[in-house]
Amino acid sequence: MVKLAYRYNVDALSMLLLRMLFSVPFYMSIAWLYRNKKNVEEATRRDYIWIVIFGFIGYYLASYFDFVGLTYIKASLERIILFLYPTIVLLLNQIFFKRKITKTQAGAVVLSYVGIVIAFWEEVAISGNDTYVGGFFILLSAITYASYLVGSGWLIPKFGVVKFTSYAMLVSCFCVFIHYAIMSDVSISGHPWQVYFLGFLIAIFATVIPSYLVSVSIKMINASNFAVVAGAGPVSTIVLAAIFLNEVLTLLQTFGALVVIIGILSVSIKKEKK
Repeated sequence: MVKLAYRYNVDALSMLLLRMLFSVPFYMSIAWLYRNKKNVEEATRRDYIWIVIFGFIGYYLASYFDFVGLTYIKASLERIILFLYPTIVLLLNQIFFKRKITKTQAGAVVLSYVGIVIAFWEEVAISGNDTYVGGFFILLSAITYASYLVGSGWLIPKFGVVKFTSYAMLVSCFCVFIHYAIMSDVSISGHPWQVYFLGFLIAIFATVIPSYLVSVSIKMINASNFAVVAGAGPVSTIVLAAIFLNEVLTLLQTFGALVVIIGILSVSIKKEKK
């Protein structure tokens, strides 16, 4: 939907603003409804500060980098690169929490990045050096989202899934509002109606609903099952991009995508067994 909106000459920051403008009433309403819900652990003032930090990193920065990257590369390639975040989580846990990476996990990580090189290298030959710029921003998005996952897990028991998600997303929304007010000289009005319609759809079906569904699903099913389901993400994006955007991956890129997915599933499943 973001790529469809870009066809109407709207910039990434304006599109991100529309996403958050349509999302914020839902997050505010849900946060208000759950404001008095108690949890096993009690949140401190320091915990609220961490929510601000992780809301800034995990949703604002990750979304902004993703939207910018999509102005340069295909949606299908974007999803393949973004799908690397479980390997980044693994690496960050090793660096900051000294959690050992097994040989199987290390091999799976290497396999995933080999798949990225295969898919990415072929795209550079087709689309030129802009692919490097787009790929860099999408990789930043994956890193910031992985950082959010690594750092925020201990906050969820203190706030609960719904409150934590609502608060973190509200922080992200207001960060986008501030960013737009300071940096943009483009009016949010005057775009074709299709831009606002797509912004609304992105807010509902690609922001509000999935933000809660992901949090709840991780709580309900184990990491192995979640990893298997999440593996459908790049595949579904490739199919939808072919249908709605006329994007086509080459045979070599499709092979690279399969290598990435196999590597990610190997990392996730092995981690659950451990």
